[in-house]
Amino acid sequence: MKVAIIGGTGYGAVELIKFLNNHPYVQLEAIISHSQSGTDLASVYPHTIDAINMTMEALNISSLSKVVDLVFFATPSNVSKDLIPEFIENGVKCIDLSGDFRLNSPDEYESWYQSTAAKQSYVDQAVYGLSEIYQDEIRNAQLIANPGCYPTSTLLGLIPAIKSNIIDNQQIIIDAKTGVSGAGRSLSLNVHYSEMNENFKAYKLGEHKHIPEIEQALQWEAGVPLQVTFTPHIVPMTRGIMSTIYTNLITEKTTKEIIDLYQSYYENDPFVRVRPEGMIPSTKEVYGSNYCDIGIHVDKRTGKLTIISVIDNLVKGASGQAIQNMNILNGWDVTTGLKQIPIYP
Repeated sequence: MKVAIIGGTGYGAVELIKFLNNHPYVQLEAIISHSQSGTDLASVYPHTIDAINMTMEALNISSLSKVVDLVFFATPSNVSKDLIPEFIENGVKCIDLSGDFRLNSPDEYESWYQSTAAKQSYVDQAVYGLSEIYQDEIRNAQLIANPGCYPTSTLLGLIPAIKSNIIDNQQIIIDAKTGVSGAGRSLSLNVHYSEMNENFKAYKLGEHKHIPEIEQALQWEAGVPLQVTFTPHIVPMTRGIMSTIYTNLITEKTTKEIIDLYQSYYENDPFVRVRPEGMIPSTKEVYGSNYCDIGIHVDKRTGKLTIISVIDNLVKGASGQAIQNMNILNGWDVTTGLKQIPIYP
């Protein structure tokens, strides 16, 4: 199958390129970059030299649509919504790693993203690509809205508890930390070395654009409106997300009972690993991989459930999940091209 990547110079794109290069059923036909067209990939990312000899190209939707079956969009928000409709009309399937098609409500999108929403007819076609949860919908999709990194970690951690009706849906606190690669490759004072090194800071309290995405998916699963308290932090590491989730149990459960529940829920999902009692995952243990590792603890004294969910933000939180969705879309084994053991140490 022939595929293309639009937005070829970001961290998400270079992760896609790495995984696609090792995928047995895929040929990477084109890498599209508006800012770097005519430039060899290896001159932007020297680590790809000899492995991937490709020159980035300018976008011509009409000609590209004739030679590829699927396009990955590794673009910033507010870009893909103007490009995807023409690909869809030309019969090309699309997987969008930006947020342009994740929210069902145009009002919500415009409020949180401060930009005009995509045409509603295409938003209605989009399938939310949380791979472990919406496989049936993904199989028949023309357009997949790949989830954000924080939502992937949070939702995989929370959905089994939500579906099992064991927690108070109105009392969910998410304390999440990300490495600096989540900010992208563009220059920013916020992630400047002297600003970030030996530092640890919270940001976008109550206004992070992943909040409505998390709430939307949790509402789908709970069947009732709900809100979460979400506080993101940036920490001085390159990759990784840890979401520490606090909520109140509404039924008496032990840690072992909830672990058994989670292991049963994800028993057919090879990329979600639920840890045994007393073992809490760390970000290093999923580094460079498509795994989501989950740890569970019940505090008998307070009646609270703590869920620890860790992912690599560039893989399971972006490109790896996009490849996983492509596998589901084509009826391939979900692990195809993604079987890498995490990099450790």
